[in-house]
Amino acid sequence: MRPNWSEAALADFDACAEAIRHGSHSFHQAGRFLPVRLRQPAHAVYAFCRLADDAVDETDLPLDDAVARLRCRLDRAYQGRPLDVPADRAFARTVEAFELPRTLPEALIEGLAWDAEGRRYATLSALTDYAARVAGAVGGMMAVLLGERSAPMLSRACDLGVAMQLTNIARDVGEDAGRGRVYLPLDWLAEAGIDPEALIADPKPSAEVTAVLRRLLEHARMLYERSEAGLARLPADCRPAMFAARFLYAEIGAQVARNGYDITRRAVVSKARKRLIVARALGAAALPLPRAWALPKPALEETRYLVDAAAHVVPEQKSWADRTESFIDIMAQLEARRRLDQSASRT
Repeated sequence: MRPNWSEAALADFDACAEAIRHGSHSFHQAGRFLPVRLRQPAHAVYAFCRLADDAVDETDLPLDDAVARLRCRLDRAYQGRPLDVPADRAFARTVEAFELPRTLPEALIEGLAWDAEGRRYATLSALTDYAARVAGAVGGMMAVLLGERSAPMLSRACDLGVAMQLTNIARDVGEDAGRGRVYLPLDWLAEAGIDPEALIADPKPSAEVTAVLRRLLEHARMLYERSEAGLARLPADCRPAMFAARFLYAEIGAQVARNGYDITRRAVVSKARKRLIVARALGAAALPLPRAWALPKPALEETRYLVDAAAHVVPEQKSWADRTESFIDIMAQLEARRRLDQSASRT
């Protein structure tokens, strides 16, 4: 059921939607297909994530001070006295209405701090630790908004978030190198004979870089495919938006490949191509669940703590059939006890 937001709350959500329209084109396009009851809180979550990113990455403050201020803002949101700006107010309302586990936005802030300090990642697992925080946590928050609290469904949501972040990393290798940053796993670079400092000094396409990007995008593809078993089990009115997000982000990786893995060219998906992708996503969302899509694969080790935090916030809700069965069992036990008492009274 849609919360009964006040006019002031609706104005804050509108401000969040406007920020998303300019700051995240893929999410804005996918978010148009969310049901109205979820579109506003989803905008609030993404707007707060964008605000957090800017607060850590685009500041003259020392990193520790910037992170401390951001955590203070999170404290205030969870205490119900947010900073007096639209994104914070809308996020605080969303936290309260959906009982959003604090571990998820805390993880995001930690990942943004790693980002700002220029941390590098020795292995794919270490990179996934980072992606789990800056994107897997966002996937977890979206799952909570959609009412999904089971560990398997949360695991698939985190898979999708990590896949999206790996896709972004593959797209931005050249731009990141220009800013002195390298996100690709250092052991993969070493195996390919790539010196990270040389990549930063002269970011250019090469067969070695191509091999690493193909490897990263293949791993992202596997995670996109894992996520689909969860997407297909979402409520029918939520599936179109989430399938659209999945296919739109994956298309960025496909465009990297079409560009010949040229890290001097930013992969941009054309509007016409996006329309085709959205149509494909809507078709996938309408299909019946294939029997081959088994859901209960374990969470990635790097996202497990996020899944556990969100899955344990509230007790798992029993279905109506389960509650009816439990009621019948109780009544049967009471009837058996009544008969036993009657038998005892006759003796």
